[in-house]
Formats: sequence, structure tokens, C-alpha cells
Amino acid sequence: MNIATKRRPRNRRKGAAAVEFAITAPVLFLFVFTSVEFARMNMIRHTVDNAAYEAARAGIVPGATSENVEGRARSIMSYVGAVGVDVVITPTVILPETEEVTVEVSVPCNHNGFLAPHFFADSVLAGTTTMTREAL
Repeated sequence: MNIATKRRPRNRRKGAAAVEFAITAPVLFLFVFTSVEFARMNMIRHTVDNAAYEAARAGIVPGATSENVEGRARSIMSYVGAVGVDVVITPTVILPETEEVTVEVSVPCNHNGFLAPHFFADSVLAGTTTMTREAL
């Protein structure tokens, strides 16, 4: 037997790693980008809830105005860079005899994600908080 005939050519698997990477890379990147997108939407969802709560807290103190409440909600939503934030305050004018203040904060998903139109088509993240006003 000739030893030369038993050896396998060294370049037999040349390029196999590149082909395997080309097949698996799109799936890997899809999982990574999807995870980032869902994490961002989850972060915005929690910030919406927090903004509604903190804005309602700002509205229950004596002397509070609707402008204070809306400013507080928008300030909190600016921390995550949310675009298209809508703040609804009920009642629209906070008077000394107002008993409750309700704040609803909503954010469209389409404008606040990298891939949101693909995963969250026309979805809106919303949070509402109602609090009883403090007495003088």
C-alpha cells in the first residue's frame, strides 16, 4: 500500500465555514434584531405606565394645572425618546373642587421602533392612571 493514496486532501472542506455562516447568519441577525425591538417596545410600555402615574401624581396636589400634568408626562416620555406622545387629562381644567384626575398617555409603535411596523403594525402603547386629589 502506498501511503500517498491513504492521505486525504487538506483542502477538502475549504469554504465550508463561509457557507455555514452564510446560511445561519440571517437567522442569528433576525433573532438579535427582534430581541432588541421587543426590548425597546417593553421599555416604552413601562415608561408609558410610569408617565401616566407620575403625571397623575403631579395633578393631585393643590394648585396643579393641566399644563403641569402634561409637561410631567412629556418630560418622562422624553427619557426614552418617544415620538408622537399623546397625553389626555380628564378633566381638561383642574379646579380646586376637582375630585379626581385621570391621565392617559399613548404612544404609537410605528414611529418608535427600528422594525416596529413589521412586528407592531398600527399598535399603540397606552397607560391610564386615576388618582383622587388631595384636600387643602
